[in-house]
Amino acid sequence: MLNDILKQLTARAKKSSRQLINLSTDKKNAALLKMAESLLEQERYILQENAKDVAAGKKSGMVESLIDRLTLNERRIRSMADSLRQIAQLEDPVYQTIEGYLRPNGMYIQKRRVPIGVILIVYEARPNVTSDCVGLCFKSGNAAILRGGSNALNSNRAIFNLLQEACASEGVKEAFFFIDSADKEAVDILVRDCASNIDLVIPRGGQSLIEKIVSISRVPVIKHYKGVCHIYVDKELPDREQALSICLNAKVQRPAVCNAMETLLVHEQIAGDFLPRFKKAADAHAVELRGCARTRQILKGVKAAAEDDWYAEYLDLILAVRVVDSVEQAIEHINTYGSGHTESILSSNTFTIEKFLKEVDSACVFSNISTRFSDGYEFGLGAEIGISTDKLHARGPMGLRDLTTYKYIVTGNGQIRE
Repeated sequence: MLNDILKQLTARAKKSSRQLINLSTDKKNAALLKMAESLLEQERYILQENAKDVAAGKKSGMVESLIDRLTLNERRIRSMADSLRQIAQLEDPVYQTIEGYLRPNGMYIQKRRVPIGVILIVYEARPNVTSDCVGLCFKSGNAAILRGGSNALNSNRAIFNLLQEACASEGVKEAFFFIDSADKEAVDILVRDCASNIDLVIPRGGQSLIEKIVSISRVPVIKHYKGVCHIYVDKELPDREQALSICLNAKVQRPAVCNAMETLLVHEQIAGDFLPRFKKAADAHAVELRGCARTRQILKGVKAAAEDDWYAEYLDLILAVRVVDSVEQAIEHINTYGSGHTESILSSNTFTIEKFLKEVDSACVFSNISTRFSDGYEFGLGAEIGISTDKLHARGPMGLRDLTTYKYIVTGNGQIRE
């Protein structure tokens, strides 16, 4: 029964995707603005439905950091609406000419952006993902199928229905679709049995979810893998208080998100001064530190870091700390243990910074800023479909252009090949 329902739904999505390419930019923008307006007008309703999910999460023993990801408030709803408005203001990528050139025989060849088609997004307990993904897929001409986590079902359903009604009020129906089921088998059916109707799968969630989808999917997958993000504090700091502030922000501002710092690397020449200062600041936020042997010589009583800690995405107020000999050792550590997400160096040495930026193999590499800025909204993309840790077809925060592919348009006046 569920198999038949999902096959019918994905077939409708496929049909819709072939019609969306003809939507004008003005029509899409009007619908996006209407969606934003609807979220603000129905704020109380959204919060009411979200409260049900939060209460259920607390009752089931969900950890506090994940409760934070699940929880909506007035500020977060305003941010969701603002993202939709920003997407409406961005340039429409659909049918943009990437390049065009004339061949000696008179043929004119153009490479133009086109939508990918039907995109399935599988995500966990972050209700704002619903509106972000709808907005980005809609503006880029793709039909979106959303399958959120069961622990956010009430929130996701409420947001989706409001967006759908707003879009329909502007004359656009069936532009995006929602899997209104907590059945775990639904994802298996979608990526395995509905492959002919889905062009791309984007999983956003924990390691086990992503690995499972990759192992069974018959549809191409762009992995938005875990964020084992690092900050390396170099011996030549521009400002130690600023460095402390950046490191603290990267860990505690929202510890349950993928761009939070999970490992702190500190050069040995400043570790004796910097680490006690950082620990004092981190203790005020109840951060548990797990350190290497040299870290524990400086910070007495800190728990020893095991090998697994260097690979860990805690998504919690836990931080692995290592003292390193050099920027080279920091780079080696990151390239060995990191997930290819986001890393930052804090330094005043231009040569050291450039070496770090060039040699660290991650989607986003920063200097002198918090890893928390690894975000589509902060990059000016309006929102993000996620942060890809793959290298093909997209890498880092994925915005509108990353949700398109291209085709060649070739025009002539009777040329034949001899």
